[in-house]
Parts: sequence; C-alpha cells; structure tokens
Amino acid sequence: MTNPATLADLDPGLLGDMLKVAGAPGYARWEDQIRRTGGCSDPIHITGWTVAKDKTSGAVLHRYSTENEPGARLRIACGNRRASRCPSCAWTYSGDTYRLIRAGLAGDDRRDIPATVRDHPRVFATFTAPSFGAVHNRPFSGRPCRCGKHHQEDDAELGTALDPATYDYAAAVLFNNHAGQLWQRFTTRLRREIAAYAGLTQRELKEAARISYGKVAEFQKRGAVHFHAVIRIDGPDGPDSPPPAWASTELLDRSIRAAGAHSYTSVSVPAVADQAARTFRWGTQLDVRPIKAFGDGSDITEQAVASYVAKYATKAAENTGTLDRRIGNREALVLLDVPDHAARLIAACLDLDPLYPDRRLAAWSHMLGFRGHFSTKSRQYSTTLGALRQTRADYRAAQEREARGLGDIEPDTVLVLASWQYAGHGHSPGESVLAATIARGIQLNRQTAREALQDLRAQEGDAT
Repeated sequence: MTNPATLADLDPGLLGDMLKVAGAPGYARWEDQIRRTGGCSDPIHITGWTVAKDKTSGAVLHRYSTENEPGARLRIACGNRRASRCPSCAWTYSGDTYRLIRAGLAGDDRRDIPATVRDHPRVFATFTAPSFGAVHNRPFSGRPCRCGKHHQEDDAELGTALDPATYDYAAAVLFNNHAGQLWQRFTTRLRREIAAYAGLTQRELKEAARISYGKVAEFQKRGAVHFHAVIRIDGPDGPDSPPPAWASTELLDRSIRAAGAHSYTSVSVPAVADQAARTFRWGTQLDVRPIKAFGDGSDITEQAVASYVAKYATKAAENTGTLDRRIGNREALVLLDVPDHAARLIAACLDLDPLYPDRRLAAWSHMLGFRGHFSTKSRQYSTTLGALRQTRADYRAAQEREARGLGDIEPDTVLVLASWQYAGHGHSPGESVLAATIARGIQLNRQTAREALQDLRAQEGDAT
C-alpha cells in the first residue's frame, strides 16, 4: 500500500488517521465505495434510503439504507472534469470526450453514426490568439530565445513576457473573455465562405450540406486561449447523409482560411475610461490539416485527433501557473505564490472588472478571463456526453438489479421509492492518502489492460 520509508516520513497525526480508517470495522466497505467511484479524490456524501416494490402486489423486492454504511454515508464520484482537482473523474470525462470525438470521425453503430462518415471532408484546425507582446520561447530554427538563452522544455520562463512593462495584459485577458464570441462569428462566416466557393446561396447551402464541428480550448503557456477543432462537411441530414459532390477537403481548407481572415470574424470592444477601443481577431498562425483514417507518418489520424482533444478537455489554465478555482481577492495571489506572469493576468482581470461589468472578469480571473465551455460541439457532430453518461448509468443499474436479485423482473413492473440528502464531500486526511493509493492501483490496472490490448492488436496485425 505505502512503503515503510514513506510511512516513516508521514506526519504523526496523518499516520494516526490512516491507521484509524484502515482499522475500522467498516474499512472493507469503505474501500469498496472508493473503488466504485474510481478512486475519486473528492467524493460526494449522501444519506438516505431506497425501496423497490412490485407495482401489482406491493411486495417489497429490495430495501437499502445508508444507516449501515461507514459513517452512515454513501460516497459517489464528484464528476469534476479537471485533472488537477480529481484525476479519476477527469479520466472518465476524458474517455467520454474521446468517444464523442472519434464517433464523429469513424462512426459508431450504437449511436446511429455510420462508418461512411469517414468519407466526408474533415480537417483538424487550430486557431491561435494574436500577439500581446514578446514572450520567452523556443524558436523552431534552434536559435536562442530573444533573451539570449536556449530554454529547456520545462523552463518556467517559457511563455512569460520578455518585458512585463510593455506586455498588453489587458488585451490578453479581454481576448480570452471574448474568444467564445469570436468562434461564433467564425462559424457563421465559414458557412458563407463554403456557400460562396460552391456557388450557392445560404438557403441552398442548408438544403445541400451541413457543417459540423467538435472543439476544445487549450491555454498556451503565455496565458492566451486557443481552439482545436474538428470541422466536417455532411449532407443535409447530418453524418448519416452523404455530402454533396462539390464538397472536398480542399474546399473546406480554403473556406476555413478565408473565414478566419475575414473582417467579419472579429470582435470589437469599445473604449472605456483609460482603455482604448480594441478589435480582436485570430492570430496569424492558423493550422489546417486533413484527417486520415490511417496515418502514413505525415498525416494525423482519427485516433490521434480524438486523443488530443480528450487530453485537453480535462485541463484548464493550470499550465500557466494560475489556480484551478475562483480567487477571492488580490491578496490570495501573494499567499498562494502565483507566478508573476499569471498574477499580472489575474490582476488585469480584477482591474478591468469595474470597467466591463457585464463581462464578469473578476469571477473568471482564475481562468485569465476565459468564460466559455472548454469542450463544445455542434448539434449533429456525433453523440452527446449526456448520452454516453446515460449508457454508463444504465449499465450500472442493470448490474445493481442483478446483484439485488431483480434481474429477471421487468423494470416497468417495479416501483422505486427513494429519499436522498447531501451530507458533505471529500476525505479526512488519512482517507485521502488511502484513496490515492486505491486510485493508483486502478490506474495501473487500466494501463496494464491497455498495453495488453495494444499487444493483441499488434499480433493480429502481424498475423494478417
């Protein structure tokens, strides 16, 4: 569970709490609860009861109460998507995002998305933020940074301003704050560009094709948000209808570049007090690449794209040095030892909040002004996270019915009565250490199973 050297280094109070938890009569059930949450770092505690009765006879088929649970509580997963807050729940969220994105690229019979979607024009596009001032970087040419140093990949200086006095921190956070609107303007313009290249009106385009996308936000080290998006052309009824004959990857590429550079794809912020009027557009580094079903070493594949999007769906702005929760006041920046560059961006949010009260910059200062959803998709791109979660819930419900001896009884003939109340969240210090050990074991088992599956697929490939 924990090696002796680690135990010896533990605080006596923490060690005592661990021993108290591990030695309690209900430890086995507590461990079972934690395993059922996947090793959740901050489980939700609930109390209550549920009774299942036969609708016709009124006979009690099953009865459950938390009275006999450890601490008289049932622990359920918190469901937080942030890997910095709960790695276990973030792993589940990442897996759902992977399935959602890949279903829109390769199809999914269970979601009524045909495999023919692979034949639709689709690209992976990256939209970056403009420059707000020079920052420490690692030039691709191998030349040193403008500061004269060759930075290592993990150098804390990367992304920070070369000259904080001239860096436009206000513009940086205002861009983050308006990035969602900029994306909306882009998608509107994209449809117009596609219609223009195809020689159609907007109405005719709607009758001939549909534009679908799935995207994720990522923070660069400098604290500016940018978007990665899968963009696809379908037929008029979505992924299960073939795209028109004129639709091609080349047309989609040209349309994206034209829409990204068009003057319509911009957001204007009016002048207020000492802040000049600003117009935000995408940065010049627009990357558009076709997605292939199988790679040839130079192309990006469906699996690579889905993995990339899923990876960033569980992250926020933590890689910039900011916090993963809301900041109460400016003094917290000093107390929590926030790095200078991130602290200046957060301070800019706090300073600008009174000037732009409708933008809620102070409330989103921990996100450096960004207030949008990290992962979004168009309506008919593929399935939904809600549908994936419901499938998992139905599977678990079926398992529970079997465990309770209700597997052979039709669910429609059973009346379920229940009463649940929130009773807190989290772990005690000792529980936290033990839960982390359980989570590591679960993670190791998943990794081992994944490697075994990869080896099996490789062997099957060699055999063919």
